[in-house]
Formats: sequence, C-alpha cells, structure tokens
Amino acid sequence: MSEGAGLDDSRPGTAGISHAEPAGQPVKEHRSEIVLALGAVAKDKLAVVGTVILLLAIVITIAAPLISPYGPNEVPDHAERLMPPLSPGFILGTDGQGRDILSRIIWGGRVSIPVAVAPIAVSSVAGLILGLIAGFAGGLLSGFIMRGLDIVFAFPGVLLSVAVATILGSGMMNVMFAMSIVLVPWVARIVYVETVSTLQMEFIEAAKACNAGTMRILFREVLPNAISPVIVFGTTSLGAMIVFAAGLSFLGAGVQPPTADWGIMASDGRSVVALAPWISIVPGTVIVIVAVACNFAGDGLRDALDPRQRTRR
Repeated sequence: MSEGAGLDDSRPGTAGISHAEPAGQPVKEHRSEIVLALGAVAKDKLAVVGTVILLLAIVITIAAPLISPYGPNEVPDHAERLMPPLSPGFILGTDGQGRDILSRIIWGGRVSIPVAVAPIAVSSVAGLILGLIAGFAGGLLSGFIMRGLDIVFAFPGVLLSVAVATILGSGMMNVMFAMSIVLVPWVARIVYVETVSTLQMEFIEAAKACNAGTMRILFREVLPNAISPVIVFGTTSLGAMIVFAAGLSFLGAGVQPPTADWGIMASDGRSVVALAPWISIVPGTVIVIVAVACNFAGDGLRDALDPRQRTRR
C-alpha cells in the first residue's frame, strides 16, 4: 500500500489513502496533513484577514442580545425617521420607520448568515452521497443520477431558486430549501469526478489486492479524498450564497419584513435612495465585506488543502 500512497502524494486530500498501512501510521500522517494545511492558511494574509472578519461577524451576531443598542424592530422614543449616520444615539442612522440601522445590521446577521450556511451544509451532504453512489456504482445507476442532475443544471440558479421559493411560499426555511436544490448538482458533480479519478489510482488496486471490502474502499479510501474538494467548494461558495440569499430577500422571494435581514434592509432603501442612500448602502456594504471575507478564507483553504500549492508557496 505504501507504493500506491507514494505515487499519489501530490494529490490533495491524500490523507485518506494510507489506511491500509500498519496501525498507527494513518493517524500520524493525517495529523501532519492538518498541521500543514493550518500552517499554510496562517501564512496567507488574505485568508487570515477573511477568517478574522468571518469570526468577528459570527461573534457579533451571536452576541446581538448583549451588544445591540435596540431591538431589531424597536423604534426608540427619541428616534426620528431617516436620521443620517452619526446622529446622536444612532451611529448608522435610522430607516424609514425610525428603527436603528446598526441594531438591525447586528440582528440581521442571525438570519443572513444561517440562510447561507444551511443550504451549503445540506447540499454538501446530499451531493456527497449522490456523487459517491454515481461514481462508485457506474453503469445505468450512474447515468440516471448524473443525467437527472443535469436537468437541474439546465435552469439558471437564480430563476430556479425564485421559482421554487415562489411555489413553496416565502420564508426562511423555503429559501434555504430552494438554495439547496441549486447547489446539490454542483457538489454531486465535484464528488463524482473525484470518485472516478480516485478509483483509477494505484492505491485502490493495492487495497483490492489486500482483500479490502467494497465498504472499506468506499469509506476509507474514496470518501476522504472526496471530502476535501467539497469543503473547499462550500467555503468558497459561502460568500456567493450570502449575496444570493440577500438577493432573494431583495426581490421579495426570501425572508419577509419586518424580519431583520441584510437583503430586506437593502430593499427597504429603494424608495428613498435619493433622500437617504445610507439605508441601502450600509447593509449592502456589510454584504460585500462578509462575502469578500468568505472568498479570501475559501481561497486560502483551497490552497492549503492542495499540497502542490503549499510547495509553490
């Protein structure tokens, strides 16, 4: 088995290929791979900045009840409508109903971030299962699964999400379900390609020669190699999903008012954009910052999980 593992050391996610080695070796190699990946991320300044911004956004949203000046839908007694930023008591101003924009931004992260994360998690699990089955089984079953997913590919993601959300009705759960449907084919195709590629490697033949069973090969040899690209896809897609979810809310197909959501907040400012542009600019800026931070962190993780990229660095 060591022969096959040595031939494939340059491939990302090779931590899972040495499971047929003597007991004790795989754990050590796997840990060293994780240490190398974390070290590569730590050396990537943009990845570190992106990760810090994401962690900060998560901490702020979790601590919203403690740090938010007002409730998300509260109209303070001393507030006036459309107060500009840096007004006394309102750092980011107020919206058309006199609600504090800063408070709604803080509380809005409790909706906007989970709405983007949940579809990635759901689609990653579903796509991983479908991709593994299609790649490992082959034949008619593989063709049936992949051609069925190709049908979903035929529809533009935004239109498909809007259509599903419209059919099911607006709401947080329906939006997450619609976004999950759009992502599943992408994840499944990534896993399918990785599975087919892995099955052609020499260490798979070596595992078969050692009388390794089908389930052992699938879960201990193929699966660890397929998970790595799924993790990278999820992290790099998180920023796009935040924008996507905000766009659905902006169009009225997502989370509905008066829920504090960054997309809804940006939509609220459309009617008064000439008079109070900050109502749309502030949540729009937050969306861009978080989305770019996700891309930085995702790119750093992608390079960290690829040993060839670490070598170039």
